Amino acid sequence: MLAARGPALCAALRRAAPGGLAALHGSAGRRRPARVAVVLSGCGVYDGTEIHEASAILVHLSRGGAEVQMYAPDVLQMHVIDHSKGQPAEAESRNVLVESARIARGKITSLAKLTTTDHDAVIFPGGFGAAKNLSTFAVDGKDCKVNREVERVLKDFHKAGKPIGLCCISPVLAAKVLSGAEVTVGHEEEEGGRWPYAGTAGAIKELGGKHCVKEVTEAHVDTKNKVVTTPAFMCETELHNIFDGIGAMVKNVLKLTGK
Repeated sequence: MLAARGPALCAALRRAAPGGLAALHGSAGRRRPARVAVVLSGCGVYDGTEIHEASAILVHLSRGGAEVQMYAPDVLQMHVIDHSKGQPAEAESRNVLVESARIARGKITSLAKLTTTDHDAVIFPGGFGAAKNLSTFAVDGKDCKVNREVERVLKDFHKAGKPIGLCCISPVLAAKVLSGAEVTVGHEEEEGGRWPYAGTAGAIKELGGKHCVKEVTEAHVDTKNKVVTTPAFMCETELHNIFDGIGAMVKNVLKLTGK
């Protein structure tokens, strides 16, 4: 009976699946894309997320075939900077989640809803928002506190063995929360102004992290903790070099997901 129905069954499968049986067999072995969370800290280098870095991360994740969801804490910014003057805008306040929605084109979710169950990796762009809104590093240095949701996310992904990517100033978050984590913010000397924030390397050591010297086009991979970092705008250089360094970071994060 079944043998007699064989040709009819095959024909039905061909009609049901575009491309026939080959398509069915092909889909069975197809890998699910990596699901990556990107955590923003506002919109604008001096009081939020560095927009070029966020865009570079999103481009490289797109090219890597990842599915992306953006998050931000639902808190007030430390302050608002007039980016045309580089000075605080007095008597003005903004919400980190609302401002981050500008970069996310409205598709933003509260950081409180981010879980390891829904994602294979998490990435934190830089910008002063990481040191002002995601932590108090800009004010308190080695004695800084990290936003409780940011701390939770870092600890949860680390415990789950899922990769964490950070760039620019945001590696200080991993240094503070994940004791002994290896990170890079570039070089440890200013070198005539090429590395204007080189002092951050010393702060990372004071926070309990290990600093590794890297070029702006490189990423450092802490294989033990699955933490991947790159200097980005910690270096005064051409934009394409920063873009390439972020690409190296994203590539290694995706590789660590195993997807």
